[in-house]
Amino acid sequence: MEQCLIKNLYDLNQTIAAELFAGVDYPWEVLANIKDFIIKLGNSLDSEKYEKRGENIWVAKSAKVAPTACLNAPLIIDEEAEVRHCAFIRGSAIVGKGAVVGNSTELKNVVIFNGVQVPHYNYVGDSILGYKSHMGAGSITSNVKSDKTLVTVKNGTQAIETGLKKFGAMLGDYVEVGCNSVLNPGTVVGRHTNIYPLSMVRGVIAPNSIYKNKNEITAKNAR
Repeated sequence: MEQCLIKNLYDLNQTIAAELFAGVDYPWEVLANIKDFIIKLGNSLDSEKYEKRGENIWVAKSAKVAPTACLNAPLIIDEEAEVRHCAFIRGSAIVGKGAVVGNSTELKNVVIFNGVQVPHYNYVGDSILGYKSHMGAGSITSNVKSDKTLVTVKNGTQAIETGLKKFGAMLGDYVEVGCNSVLNPGTVVGRHTNIYPLSMVRGVIAPNSIYKNKNEITAKNAR
């Protein structure tokens, strides 16, 4: 499961939350700690750069937040980020520098690295999105299995029991997810991989791949 390691998915220089990942191997191990981490980090932020909007909500003064966006604590919106009309942030969210959270997009218990775009009708829950990853319109993370059992990360014959009931997707840096795709619970997508529109994705997808369906995954360098 080497490709699921934090060091193989994320550039930690591209998030204000780098310390959250200290001491763990896999990114889903931090999901339970996001809430407390935000509160701790928020109270240490420079008041010259960040404005506190109510209890445990910090918004960078250079960020653009639409008046119709719904912001719930705990939350950090980093510098130059844009939160657009009718975005719904349920809480326990970190929105990175220059990131875009768009119209009717919902976030819950997530770390959004710098430069990420979730700009149109996305649901992202219990997930971590790496640097400059992008989710096309209508694509979502499904974070609870239909039978409500605990999520397992599977890669062929290999499997890791996460012990988590809620686990959306771990997207590596520069991942592109096509419109109206569903990332099922326990999905891990390696860096620089492209997911075709209308895809149903589950399990571990290798980096530098083009995913069309579970039976048709092509390495980019083999094209």
